[in-house]
Amino acid sequence: MSIPFDLPADDHTLSPRTGYTRAHWEAVADGLLTAAWRRATPGGALLHLPGRPSRSGVRSDGLEGYARTFLAAAFRVAGAHGDDPHHLLERYADGLAAGTRTPGRDDTESWPEIHDVDVQGQPMVESASVALGLRLTAPWLWEKLDPAVQDRAEAWLRGALRHTPAPNNWYLFPYTVAGFLESVGRGDAETAAARERARDLLESWYRGDGWYADGDGRAFDHYNGWALHLYPVLDAHLAGDADALAHHGGRLRAHLDGLSLMFGADGAPLHFGRSLTYRFAASAAVSLGAVTGHTPLTPGASRRIASGALRHFLDRGALTSEGLLSLGWYGPHEASLQEYSGPASPYWASKAFVALLAPADHALWTDTEEPAPVEEADRVLSLPGPGLLLQATRADGTVRLHNHGSDHVRPHEGESAADDPHYGRLAYSTRTGPTARANAADNHLSVEVNGRASVRRRIHPLGAGHGDGWGWAASWHRPVFVAGPPMVPGLRAESVTVAHGSLELRVHRVVGAPPGSRVTLTGWATGPEEPTVSALHGLYGWDDPAPEPVPAPQGTAWTPWARVPRLTGGCGGTTVHVALACLTTGPDAPPLERAVTDVRVDGGTVELTWTRDGSRTRVSFEPPEVRHTRP
Repeated sequence: MSIPFDLPADDHTLSPRTGYTRAHWEAVADGLLTAAWRRATPGGALLHLPGRPSRSGVRSDGLEGYARTFLAAAFRVAGAHGDDPHHLLERYADGLAAGTRTPGRDDTESWPEIHDVDVQGQPMVESASVALGLRLTAPWLWEKLDPAVQDRAEAWLRGALRHTPAPNNWYLFPYTVAGFLESVGRGDAETAAARERARDLLESWYRGDGWYADGDGRAFDHYNGWALHLYPVLDAHLAGDADALAHHGGRLRAHLDGLSLMFGADGAPLHFGRSLTYRFAASAAVSLGAVTGHTPLTPGASRRIASGALRHFLDRGALTSEGLLSLGWYGPHEASLQEYSGPASPYWASKAFVALLAPADHALWTDTEEPAPVEEADRVLSLPGPGLLLQATRADGTVRLHNHGSDHVRPHEGESAADDPHYGRLAYSTRTGPTARANAADNHLSVEVNGRASVRRRIHPLGAGHGDGWGWAASWHRPVFVAGPPMVPGLRAESVTVAHGSLELRVHRVVGAPPGSRVTLTGWATGPEEPTVSALHGLYGWDDPAPEPVPAPQGTAWTPWARVPRLTGGCGGTTVHVALACLTTGPDAPPLERAVTDVRVDGGTVELTWTRDGSRTRVSFEPPEVRHTRP
């Protein structure tokens, strides 16, 4: 699809895979900002972009437009050492002065005040972008402001330090505000307390493998890259704090070993977790690693991932005819959104422009593009900390994530039967999106008791590991029901995924099911016009090994209409159910009915042989263990 502003000619010598250079990144930033500023108020304090309002209201949405675009402008100007050919900082300086003149007033320009998360919390989120933008551009904006405007801005920002954030990555917003105030000589005990509080929480949320939980509990998603790593690493980098940068940067390096495998060969990030309308912000941590030197990737591979993600969305309709980022994935897509999503929400994609902090002579821009990890070889990687299993295949450039650890259920919350497609599914990929709540769930194990189907909510990891070309992850959950009693006492479902090449062995044990219960398992959701092929085949415990196709008329982020393969079988007491699944692109999908032989199920143990290489896999549940041996 055409992009509604001019870009430089592709450079396939320097960037053989994407054609994008630093000049392309600058041009995209300029184009996005030009389009957004057409919707600014006369004083520039609020940018009212078109679209459905968020739950926070129109004024908060207007502040969101100012703050999130300011972040892109700040990266653009700071990376050019203050060169501001489009006079962006003048606009943001005027908007800052107008917005902070009478905060909370119901007029054309005034910013909303910052309050607790449950009162009027969204401005706290935006305060971090305002503060970070001011910190990045301090020599050219902050230092030239009238002292009265500086005082007003500080007074507004301190609202973030004095109110209660959401119990997750939000604590990094006052942390970032305090970091800015300290950087301009306005620190005090209040700023120090906000920073110490955030640092202590961040340590308590670290789960290993470079992954943080997004608050207490087990929520692991793209917020790791564009928030939980970005804010502390960038803060330490800007402050020149070597000790803090070594600490946080070391965790970023570990994180990137897995995150770098979460982008397909076409540039798509995994469609997993919430706030997916931020799109190419998923690459922010990759670029930050290159900027700070804390990355396992070469500069050429880092640019390949970041530019690939940027181009992926620009080429697929993420921009409206006005040049604005729409609410969705490619074009508008309601199922990818949350109730907090508003017209300017997609502009957290501005975080991707942290890449521009690398100057023009940095190796991130001067080295020749190199392959992304998915383009180098087939790879299976387990991440025991978050309970995830990554499976990448070079032939089709597809990455799959098998979820045995991320559920977005807070510790104090009960397990409601509200399906959460962004976390509750068994698997996600760079080629498919989950089906909508009202449709048949893809990649889902459901127990049916008295005709009532269950959903998967709180996930309890049981382990993960990998070897050469294979890996596994396991978990259990209590099936939760929409109608009738929410749970059946003693009922639990245990799940193991074994990835081997492009194939997925899915082994499930249902424990404590009432007599006459049923169990269903679905595979990947794909559309009839897509090149992506979804296959599912029953090996044990199903009525029929061949799945039935179930329609999902609301489609996914990739297709307006989808179908989902489904297996069904009876269960009661303790039963084992085994299946093979596969997601491939092109006509060479392997026939699953011949992919394994010698399948044996003995109580809680499953053994089989892989036809491709003769290797043998043994899965047991007591205790959870997977063994994979070669002939």
